[in-house]
Amino acid sequence: MESQREALLRFSREFCEELSNDDEGLKREILAHSGNRWSLGVLHILGTHGPLRYGELRRYLTNVTQRMLTRTLRHLERDGLISRYDYEEKLPRVVYAITDMGKEMLLRMLPLWSWIITSASYFRETRAQYDGE
Repeated sequence: MESQREALLRFSREFCEELSNDDEGLKREILAHSGNRWSLGVLHILGTHGPLRYGELRRYLTNVTQRMLTRTLRHLERDGLISRYDYEEKLPRVVYAITDMGKEMLLRMLPLWSWIITSASYFRETRAQYDGE
């Protein structure tokens, strides 16, 4: 009898084999958001604080450069994970908000974050062993 873990791995393999080359590239690009510090930070902040202006986002993301934040916002907007609303006023006012798809991505990341947090001591120990400490 196949274990649940083995069945899940088999499903993953079969699912990935069905993807076309175009889908493979798209998958990699979307997965890049899940491993990107700034993308996850933006999604988390907009998901927990609601719509924000550029300057407000930047204050929440310590050490992010203007160039990196602008680039991250454009990528997330392109993929439909955040929305950008320009009020088209004389004094520029643009607000960013998380979309339903962005919320879904954020919620799907929570189990992984939880696993990382609860496994932190394991990772520290194995790194120390590897580094010979």
